[in-house]
Amino acid sequence: MIMRGLRHLTRAWRGGELGLLGFSLALAVAIVSGIAGFSDRLSLSMEQQSHHFLAADRVLKTARTIPDGWLVEARSRGLETATVASFRSMIYAGDGMRLASIRAVSDDYPLLGNVGTSNTLFGEAIMQAAGPKAGELWMDSRLFALLNLEVGESADVGDKQFLASHALISEPDQGNMNEMLAPRALINFADLAETGVVQPGSLVRYRYLFAGSEEVLEAYAQWLAPKLADGQRWQDVRDGQPAMATTLKRAEGYLLLAASLGVALAGAAIALAARRYGERNTDSVAIMKALGASRRQVLLHYGTQLGLLCLFAILVGGLGGHGLQWALFTSLASLISIEIPAATWRPLMIGGITALGCTAVFAMPPVLALSKVSPLLVLRRDKDNNSTGLLGASIIGVAGLALLMWWYSGDVMLSAAVLVAALVTGVLSSILVLSLISFARRLMLARAGGALRIALAAIYRRRITNAFQVASFSLALMVLTSLGVLRSSLLEEWQLQLPEDAPNHFLINIQPAEITPLQTFFEQNGLKHAGLFPMVRGRLTHIDQQKITEIDGVDASDGSIDRELNLSWAKDLPDDNKVLSGLWWPEVSLNNPDMVPVSVEAELATNLKLTIGSALQFNIGGQLLSAEVSSIRSLDWTSMRPNFYFMFPPNSLESYTGSYITSFYLPSSLKALLGDLMRQFPTLTLIEIDTVIQQMKTVVSQVSTAIGLVLMLVVVCALLVAVANVLASLDSRLQENAILRTLGASKKLIVSGLLLEFSAMGLLSGLLAAVGSNIVLAAVQYWLLDMEVVLHGKVFFMTPLLGAVTMCVLAWIACRQLITRPPLVVLRQTR
Repeated sequence: MIMRGLRHLTRAWRGGELGLLGFSLALAVAIVSGIAGFSDRLSLSMEQQSHHFLAADRVLKTARTIPDGWLVEARSRGLETATVASFRSMIYAGDGMRLASIRAVSDDYPLLGNVGTSNTLFGEAIMQAAGPKAGELWMDSRLFALLNLEVGESADVGDKQFLASHALISEPDQGNMNEMLAPRALINFADLAETGVVQPGSLVRYRYLFAGSEEVLEAYAQWLAPKLADGQRWQDVRDGQPAMATTLKRAEGYLLLAASLGVALAGAAIALAARRYGERNTDSVAIMKALGASRRQVLLHYGTQLGLLCLFAILVGGLGGHGLQWALFTSLASLISIEIPAATWRPLMIGGITALGCTAVFAMPPVLALSKVSPLLVLRRDKDNNSTGLLGASIIGVAGLALLMWWYSGDVMLSAAVLVAALVTGVLSSILVLSLISFARRLMLARAGGALRIALAAIYRRRITNAFQVASFSLALMVLTSLGVLRSSLLEEWQLQLPEDAPNHFLINIQPAEITPLQTFFEQNGLKHAGLFPMVRGRLTHIDQQKITEIDGVDASDGSIDRELNLSWAKDLPDDNKVLSGLWWPEVSLNNPDMVPVSVEAELATNLKLTIGSALQFNIGGQLLSAEVSSIRSLDWTSMRPNFYFMFPPNSLESYTGSYITSFYLPSSLKALLGDLMRQFPTLTLIEIDTVIQQMKTVVSQVSTAIGLVLMLVVVCALLVAVANVLASLDSRLQENAILRTLGASKKLIVSGLLLEFSAMGLLSGLLAAVGSNIVLAAVQYWLLDMEVVLHGKVFFMTPLLGAVTMCVLAWIACRQLITRPPLVVLRQTR
């Protein structure tokens, strides 16, 4: 049976009946398996990278040393181990001394990742596979500057003198932002006892690092669990990086959900191709049944062909998916700095299940309809109305697609939202296209002649399928155009709105006595700063006499609320702020004179449900401050200037202990000035953000390239729908053109009408895509980039032109036999 089915499949393939169906299936497999493999391998590599953030596979955190037997047991099981002791102590150099966050690390540190060092202050990082040797001290550049030291000089920690041999740039397990802000240093664990700084009762945190195979680590964790005391924590990447673990879990589902658009379009092409396949085999089935074949035999015959075709598509699509993975990783090569794990069989399994699902949902209904063909069809040429069957097949197709999307994402609500949005968009686009087709026919048909009249008549005759074709192609073009503009001109427009001298460094903890000399330093070195802003730290506790934790609809655990906030005051409204409602002082009149007026940032006011007159209470260093909302204002977060959620009038917070903050622009060529700055102002905390700004364009460009590869496949799927639509109408087109040529129409007239028909559909697809992409880009500009909305007029020329040319080329390739086949042959074949 399989060999006979293979022979029949080969014959049908040579006849051109199954080529499009098989290619569509293979493309669906390639898209799904490629993205599944990409996301799967990227998740594994990111998990490995997150292990690098721990400097190990597992970490045991404790406030005291652990028994030596625990480490002996780990090594006996084949695990690598390392020890890190963290504490704070003074570092001395000559007459200078600074409090630093010091870590003593063993020789094997880090087990995973590298330590970045430099031979110059604030220089480029050179990656080291191990930490400092005995007798060496690695300090960050700020500490060198604060101690007025140069690399290669000596410094003391406790009772021991060290050689300050390297400037410390980065550590794999650097820690949170608070630890990053503190001056840091590394020494060798063997030198810790000689320093004498760690005594009984000293505040020291120990981290014991472990690396090895997952099975051995799990077995060791089970051995260790009963021995752990309170306060001792065994951590893996999920415990150490919970947010990253959640992101990795959802990443694959979201990527596969995005691929479902391509699967839906490929499924539509499969359904159209399978329908044509069924129609072209109707006579064959009628003859088979007339000769005694049963319905079961018909189903087995054609089901075997589809099964073999599905297997072929899985193999070819799997190879294509592997190639897609390679292309995606190549496009992101500079953003992924670690080795990518080898490919697995799981993506091919996902692609195979997708192929089976598409075959069952989109290709089997026409085959089932074939099995119901009556043998009398050999003698009687009329056909039953199949509208009910088409409706049922459509419902099955949508239901099958919904199941695939739910399986991809694992999120019912998200899958339903995307499916409903796609259906609504498709239906509205189809209605719009139908209306435009009817309008164009009424307006131009009476005046048109020749090729234009033939084209208009053909478009209107197949208006339902043409509407679906235009809607699907325009949707794919819209996404592709939006990404292209976002990658190039939109990013450039954002950069134009961001001044070239936008601040790229922040200074905090500026004391009032340092303001004048700091301004002098900026002036002497030609540096422009964004202004010096006072601030105190305070926590919002009550709104309208009600605790925040007890207010319905307010998420008190939000990171922007449940923390100490920076509170500031100013006489004049900052240049990049705008009052949206209420009044700026001194025009403010309060309901309660015992309260202080406060201006609140608009987004936070919305989240906290604040309005003009809302009463607030702050806890500032244990002192309570009552305030009343006097205005709500917007901020320009992209200005790189210090911004504040809450701002008060002058003199309102001066009784509280506070400091100042500023930001400034420093060209990369003047980076050495940071050393002079830290030496002159040793109490300041410096935050460098210039590298983040520099990486932004590279990340956007390369990530959009990877996404663009997937979207190109989506466009190919949309073109497959167009090809399937053309082939589905090929028989009727052959008859129509044969009659036209018999009545005297020339080949040139028919070719002109065909090209006009498809160029009109491509033009309409491009126009819809241009309008949709401008809407998408306007939303990105307004809500994401917070910039002035700019109309991108070029897409109204480029996208329709691309659509028209693509559809014309497609029509010429698919419909060449309309011109080459003799009319007499076609009319003799007409039933």
